Amino acid sequence: MTNKQKYDFLIVGSGLFGAVFAHEASKQGYTCKVIEKRDHLAGNIYTKSIDGINIHQYGPHIFHTNDEKIWKYVTDKVSMHPFINQPLARYQDQIYSLPFSMRTFYELFNTKTPEEAKKKIEEETMPYIKEKYLNLEEKALSLVGKTIYERLIKGYTEKQWGRKATELPTKIIERLPLRFTYNSNYFNDLYQGIPVNGYTELIEKLLENIEVSLNIDFLDEKDKYEKMAKNIIYTGKIDDYFNQKFGALDYRSLRFETEWLDTDNFQGNAVVNYTEKEVPFTRIVEHKFFGEDHSQPKTVITKEYPLDYQSGMEAYYPINDDNNNKIYNKYKDLANRENNVFFGGRLGLYKYFDMDDTIIEALKLADRLLSKEVII
Repeated sequence: MTNKQKYDFLIVGSGLFGAVFAHEASKQGYTCKVIEKRDHLAGNIYTKSIDGINIHQYGPHIFHTNDEKIWKYVTDKVSMHPFINQPLARYQDQIYSLPFSMRTFYELFNTKTPEEAKKKIEEETMPYIKEKYLNLEEKALSLVGKTIYERLIKGYTEKQWGRKATELPTKIIERLPLRFTYNSNYFNDLYQGIPVNGYTELIEKLLENIEVSLNIDFLDEKDKYEKMAKNIIYTGKIDDYFNQKFGALDYRSLRFETEWLDTDNFQGNAVVNYTEKEVPFTRIVEHKFFGEDHSQPKTVITKEYPLDYQSGMEAYYPINDDNNNKIYNKYKDLANRENNVFFGGRLGLYKYFDMDDTIIEALKLADRLLSKEVII
């Protein structure tokens, strides 16, 4: 190690991937430093408590997994309270249950038994079934029919992706689960919950005794920071790391509009989706309903507005169409040739990950690097 190489690992980004990797490396005695361009830890799972309400600053996050080891990994560090995600959809002042279940079918078609509901769905989908589907709209119609598609899918999807459904690939919606039970649990995972004190506490626990610096953009002085450590774990945008050599990858961004309301209950549910395209936001989140205590005299809501990503915005979702994936694969080839620079997370790997998948990927990288003793 040279005088300038003070650390074994420099971790760029304090989100879940970076924090898990730093935690694992530190446990094994490696020196780590985490740098974060925002003014707070935890990336997009950052939460802050105001008057007893944990605010999900960058959209709601419900931890769910079928992996007992991953559940234990989290619950060994923070207390979790059970939370079952049961979002609602609002279309033209009507409320519908999500995901699509017997409750939804009753609300739409007045069907009361699974047999009646299956028959109605068959009638709805029959006109749209064909051998090949050219776009998302065609595929969705073949899966759920016109009524569900037009009321609960079309407008929301077009707002979310900023494109007409006829211009979106089928793979975005390859399967739409239809549940012929009255179970409104959005996820099927065995373990589901939210940290009692918010996700920021989880990241703080993972990064205990690890040096962290906020308000630092790695790319502003890339050469300087790369010389600080023998290895870099980079969780930012992979195309930015390579100066967009092959062109910019596409992302979707979000704008959040948060309000304190002088009422104890605004919508009676944690999440309500607004599925009409004419309504500019996709959903309203009422944060107090993610917690166990709903007794606060006021409430906090956040409206989410999807945006086309532009430089300087936060990139939330990669757009994994064929063109972007081709560009990403070029960057991936470059990344594989990098000496002691390793990419991770949603932006570094240009892939959407749930939180449990993020932890799994970080643990895999830690196992691969640390077990092979890459630190020389």
